[in-house]
Amino acid sequence: MISKQTIDKIFSTIRVEEIVGEYVQLKRAGSNFKGLSPFHEEKSPSFVVSPSKQIWKDFSTGKGGTAISFLMEIENFTYPEALRHAAKKYGIEIEEDLREISEEAKNAQTEKDILYKIHEIANTYFQEILWDDQEGRSIGLAYFKERELKDDIIRKFQLGYSPEKKNAFTAYALEKGYNKEILEKSGLSIFPENTPAGIDRFRERVIFPIHSFSGRVLGFGARILKNNVKTAKYLNSPETEIYHKSNVLYGLNQSKQAISRKNGCLLVEGYMDVISLHMSGIENVVASSGTSLTTEQIKLIKRLTENVTILFDGDNAGIKASFRSIDMLLTEGMNIRVLLFPDGDDPDSFARKHPQEYVEKYIENEAMDFIDFKAEILLKDVGNDPIKKAEAIRDIVKSVSFVQNALKREVYLKEVSNKFGLSEQSLFNELDVQKQITQNQTHHVQQQQKEKAAPKMEIVPLEKEKEDPFLFDVLFMENKLVEHMLAFGDIILKRRNEQGEEYQITVIEEILHHFEEEQYTFLVKGNEIIITQVREGIQKDELRSGNFFVSFMDEEITTKVVDALIPLDDLENWASRNIYPPNYGDKVADQIQGDVLLHKYRYIDYLITETAKDLDQYSTTDEGKYYELIKKITLLKQASMRLSNIIEYSPIKGIYGDRKR
Repeated sequence: MISKQTIDKIFSTIRVEEIVGEYVQLKRAGSNFKGLSPFHEEKSPSFVVSPSKQIWKDFSTGKGGTAISFLMEIENFTYPEALRHAAKKYGIEIEEDLREISEEAKNAQTEKDILYKIHEIANTYFQEILWDDQEGRSIGLAYFKERELKDDIIRKFQLGYSPEKKNAFTAYALEKGYNKEILEKSGLSIFPENTPAGIDRFRERVIFPIHSFSGRVLGFGARILKNNVKTAKYLNSPETEIYHKSNVLYGLNQSKQAISRKNGCLLVEGYMDVISLHMSGIENVVASSGTSLTTEQIKLIKRLTENVTILFDGDNAGIKASFRSIDMLLTEGMNIRVLLFPDGDDPDSFARKHPQEYVEKYIENEAMDFIDFKAEILLKDVGNDPIKKAEAIRDIVKSVSFVQNALKREVYLKEVSNKFGLSEQSLFNELDVQKQITQNQTHHVQQQQKEKAAPKMEIVPLEKEKEDPFLFDVLFMENKLVEHMLAFGDIILKRRNEQGEEYQITVIEEILHHFEEEQYTFLVKGNEIIITQVREGIQKDELRSGNFFVSFMDEEITTKVVDALIPLDDLENWASRNIYPPNYGDKVADQIQGDVLLHKYRYIDYLITETAKDLDQYSTTDEGKYYELIKKITLLKQASMRLSNIIEYSPIKGIYGDRKR
């Protein structure tokens, strides 16, 4: 188990804006950063990162927390995995507290944890074979050297080799204690009925590990080097619990920083395309690894940039089939350019032939927008056939119909109009037809994506309690007071006692005193946990406000803390529009005083309704108890009337006149 000292060091060192920035394209908005939610499909940014408070808040899903909780959400890390990932990123050495490891903790590994571990073991094994084994050096390493790869690039992409012996890795893994079942589920080994010792799936192949966004090995691609074998040239890991090829882009882990820095992504097809471009110094590149581009893969790129340049082989027979990828990219709001390399070249060979500056200039100068690209391909064999030409133009307009932004659509149509000498009106008419055809399809896809992107962390809204308005009101104010403790807990308030003498008290102490005076029973479990911690802190002369709770590994508490520390107003950068509204908490003294009274008033109303529910039960069975309840209700109503005068309650104007809840 990671020691508390190490955990404290991790939290004091990591920067939430740096960790989140690897997954979300953030833009400065006043003192905060904003971006599109990585958990929910949206067009307007609702994701806020606060560097000063070291927390994030996603207003579209209700999620929020620290850099560690973000890693847990986005990568499905466990708490220790997220800590280890952050420690590795910031060069923090992990200290283990062996005394705290229980048998239960040792046995708590899930199958997913074991799959990650066996892939890590396999990745190390394949690399060691490549560099340290005679067969690995003479076959695997020799192949990479023949492809002109340098040692640092081979190590950067963790390339490896699986030996010729049919169960070399399987035997190695079994010796380390991994069972046949997990080896088979991982796809690394196959156990036919007639071969109980097992067979290595990737035997006698060079290995390309496939990493997640954060760098964990999810699976492998493997290339056979013999030409006379009747088997697939490339072999990939099967789908597993941790590897879904439609959700992964090869090279993204090594390229994400360059993509974000350059605000552009080069999209290629193969592993070697990515590796060769990296070796030439061009690092903002990923590959779909031979699979059709998926919406999930596009979203991975969109976290970092909206600008994509697709690089095609000059003689690629599947170029027309790529039109589907263009339409998908346009649907997701991406800006697309396309480059065709000269015949006989692909990104790999072109990058090895030319220096970095030449390749970069070639991509910049020769890449076309998707309209010019489709026109060049579709009109190549049309000749003077007007019907074929009309069909080609219709295909281009169909792609324009996938563009979500109305202004961009109009600009693209003007470009088509100028290019082909057609009236804009006729093109807009055709656009309407194509939009009708694609609208239902797009809507259906978006609905499916929304269902998939439903937040894992369910936030139960207070509106569910509106069936009982008295309960809703007291819950609302209970949450409000706890939020004040979290946001402003250590602020000192100046008050006067009944004798007019001035005294000082913190927000936490004033609200806590109110709860204790009322002998208040908390209706929200998370609030009760927070108050227990606050009381414990006061006994130790500590004021435990928001910063203390922000790293709690409890979703309900973390969400409550983030809600208190990043209010909805933080979504707007008002200063950029020369608007300077009052800051949240500017009048905290008056706000606390008013909300304490309001909670007291709502709580009394709630007690009256709860007590009244018992009247019928005792009206005929226990006269003494019945009159005792009547007396309690009378006293509560008198207290309610006194409070209504203090807080200026009016049945018409509400509370505090124009005060809004």
